[in-house]
Amino acid sequence: MTINTEELRAAISSAATPFELRKICHVVLMVTDLKRSVAFYTGVLGFKVSDIYGEDMMPGGMVFMRCNPDHHGVALIGGAPGPSKTHELHHMAFEVGSLDDVLRARKHLRESGATIVFDGRRRAGVQIAVEFLDPDGHNLEIYWGLDQVGTDGITRPKEQWRGAKSIEEAIANPPPGQTLGLSPVAAGAVVTRRPVSAAPAAGSLARQSCREIHRCVPATHLRRSRH
Repeated sequence: MTINTEELRAAISSAATPFELRKICHVVLMVTDLKRSVAFYTGVLGFKVSDIYGEDMMPGGMVFMRCNPDHHGVALIGGAPGPSKTHELHHMAFEVGSLDDVLRARKHLRESGATIVFDGRRRAGVQIAVEFLDPDGHNLEIYWGLDQVGTDGITRPKEQWRGAKSIEEAIANPPPGQTLGLSPVAAGAVVTRRPVSAAPAAGSLARQSCREIHRCVPATHLRRSRH
């Protein structure tokens, strides 16, 4: 099937809705072995368990987990008939606070025996990420540095995406405005620290993004690396 991008753009509706969605709150996954999956999400990814349903409340059992103050960001339900074929859910992603955290996550995933399928920078959004599989084959991503789109709605031009097939390549070739804030040692090599820009004043992010320099100001301007 050939995808016509112009037809897709024409399908975008500008109609106003009587409500405004604020965020994507949680994902619920079916898993084959609930105990194994709970061990992975808590032990490898650091999720905390908020509540658990037994079979009397949910066939297969259900575990609610969080990585921030929200009661749950991910929930697991047991009883899946087999490994995920990822037909409907392509992947889900988790943000971390620094590029150092992405590097630490990649090292931790390798040491934990997780299957890593990609690390580097894909393209649109220009986040630097490591992508991997959970025990049921669900595609997961840990990332940092996703572009933030201002109220003007202008996004970074594709000429600035700078896809990279490793984190090291992504570090060596950052897109305009992606201030890395990386610690001196990364992936076994000494990396020169780049200064981290001060956070823009409230309300200035959208004005600075794209309008003056035709790019989105990435979230990296709002965070400092952890030492």
